[in-house]
Amino acid sequence: MFDIAIACLVATALLSYLNERFVGLPTAVGVMSIALLLSLSMIGLDRLGFSALREYETSLIKSIDFSELLMQGMLSILLFAGALHVDISRLRRFRWQIGMLAIVGTTLSTVVVGVGLYYLLPVVGLSMPIWFCLVFGALISPTDPVAVLGILKSAGVPEETSMVVSGESLFNDGVGVVLFSLLLGIAVHGEVPTFTHSAMTLLHEAGGGLLLGAVLGGVLFVLLRSINNYQVEVLLTLAGVLGGYELANSLHMSGPLAMVVAGVIIGNQGRSLAMSDTTRHHVDLFWELLDEILNAVLFVLLGLEIVVVAFPENAWVASILVILLTLAARLITVGVPVAMFKQWFGLAPDAWKILTWGGLRGGISVALALSLPPGKYRDLILALTYAVVVFSILVQGLTVRRLVDTVK
Repeated sequence: MFDIAIACLVATALLSYLNERFVGLPTAVGVMSIALLLSLSMIGLDRLGFSALREYETSLIKSIDFSELLMQGMLSILLFAGALHVDISRLRRFRWQIGMLAIVGTTLSTVVVGVGLYYLLPVVGLSMPIWFCLVFGALISPTDPVAVLGILKSAGVPEETSMVVSGESLFNDGVGVVLFSLLLGIAVHGEVPTFTHSAMTLLHEAGGGLLLGAVLGGVLFVLLRSINNYQVEVLLTLAGVLGGYELANSLHMSGPLAMVVAGVIIGNQGRSLAMSDTTRHHVDLFWELLDEILNAVLFVLLGLEIVVVAFPENAWVASILVILLTLAARLITVGVPVAMFKQWFGLAPDAWKILTWGGLRGGISVALALSLPPGKYRDLILALTYAVVVFSILVQGLTVRRLVDTVK
């Protein structure tokens, strides 16, 4: 496992250098683009008879459990690091708007995408049961906080709009994971749970995750305030994140939501009331560096992952339709409400355009798709997911700055 980690870090460092030296794109987009181009080149060489490079890359990628790596390892760190810099006063101001988009918007998007996919697939000669279509809707509807925060940071999005987009992305993945679990259980086992059971599951996972995050943040706050040693305090935050995420999983609570809440508490009360200036500097620097490194590794892996994605017949055509479908669902469930109720949302008149186009999908969607059990529809769902994610990051991610400039 250690040699695999070394290979990933070496590849990430080299691709980051190439992007910085010759390409000049935002790091996440740049390293993913180069990795994707390299993977496609190896696929092309394989078809010409030079298969050694593709075989090596395929063996490397298959030795990495991407779903396990992201969902049980990297995600806790990335979410905590992203939440550290969320201004709680602004978050409180937009709490109802963010809550509505994260809960209601994600749920409605799951239905819109699922039902739309069910009727679109026969157009290209494919089909999938409605419950598996809804599973796809659940895994593709949440915007990815890792992708969103990384892109928005470099796009110059207005502060209020950035707060709503980033706040929604930090919270809606927890909702999406719960919906994904419920719908996957129905799709695989064919048993529809009662409304009460579904509501209790949501309350336990989402509500429990929020509560656990608050407790974890409070405990860390007390510990940090009682000492003044930046090495120990950095270590405490890292241990709290990794241990807290593992505890949330063992209690069947939402680890992502717990990390967001803990990050917001430490990033606000913790930084201002429990840390000296020296500690604050080192804590910020540590989590910023860790965030940037893991972000780059994640997007390199996304670019390399295409060598193990099987595209069934007509999946390329279906991918185009699904990309349009997910954009339409985002417009219907987020863009239209923000445009219609702009006074309540308190955003600029054209903010709905940024929220619609800036709702990027990323590694979480791919990780959920990879976690699907082997079956008849797994390859199709994974292929569609990968297509949406690549379009989201490379096309939407590269053009969101231009959109921001036009609506300012």
